[in-house]
Amino acid sequence: MQVTIDIEPRIIENAMTKPFILHMFTTAKNLSPFDVNMAVDAGWVAAIPYINVEPGEVCGLVQDAIFSRSPKGLKNTGIFIGGRDTQQAMEMLKSAQNSMFTPFEVSVFADPSGAYTTAAAMVAVVEDKLSTTFATTLTDKTVLVLAGTGPVGQVVAVLAAQAGANVRIIGRQLDKAQRIADMCSEKLGAGKITISAGAVAEKSDYIKTTDVVFATGAAGIELLSAELITSATQLKVAADVNAVPPSGVAGLDAFDNGKAIAGSNSGAVGIGALAIGNVKYQVQSRLLKQMIEVDKPIFLHFEHAFAEARDFIKEAK
Repeated sequence: MQVTIDIEPRIIENAMTKPFILHMFTTAKNLSPFDVNMAVDAGWVAAIPYINVEPGEVCGLVQDAIFSRSPKGLKNTGIFIGGRDTQQAMEMLKSAQNSMFTPFEVSVFADPSGAYTTAAAMVAVVEDKLSTTFATTLTDKTVLVLAGTGPVGQVVAVLAAQAGANVRIIGRQLDKAQRIADMCSEKLGAGKITISAGAVAEKSDYIKTTDVVFATGAAGIELLSAELITSATQLKVAADVNAVPPSGVAGLDAFDNGKAIAGSNSGAVGIGALAIGNVKYQVQSRLLKQMIEVDKPIFLHFEHAFAEARDFIKEAK
């Protein structure tokens, strides 16, 4: 009796449902435990870390992921891009997207150092307080992003500028702040916005005509002193992402969410890190869940996070 074996390559769909696998890329030596917890809690069964990933390796890793499952199985596959560099993460997102073709496609979500979702939450909460407390918007407002050369500050600057504000990034070194401002304008903002730069030494002059302050510095560093608050005669909202005392904004508590800032002559209100963090958590969770729920692949970054933050705040009222 002769037996014929068919060895033609083919993808055979397992009768069992494919488990949800999130491949998590980072250019750093460690993947954020926060992001792993968020992914698993959102419904991803496995969150697989890939560390020290070079941008040029993204295409190969993505294609390894998409060709090991049938198009139906790929609905349960996703890619997360971490790292720390905001521009690099966008480039890796684009590379991942360009590595795929119909029907071999999966959803991709970029959120380096949580900067995209944190910045989205921060700007959305400030926008809400401008509306509810001062009956206004970010349009034409003068905005300072203190310690704005880091990942969160960069994305905050871009989102605020896209919302119509006149934004200035403040850094210790003017030349670095200018380089970051130019990158934010040309790369993250696709040349459609203009962000200015300033040095810390000039902060006391800028604050006099500032409407909104975003404090995006490292933990435990005060960026907006009581003296500067007093001189900020048109300040409306000040927000801080630092949850470790002392606050980045003098007198601000991490739980504050629209509370009047002590010493303000303009009736300014403050937003603390934990108020922002609650929205950031919800945004990241919702986007991770969207990757599981959608029928067609989605490619998520800071603009999608901002839209989600706005929606969450609106729904929570």
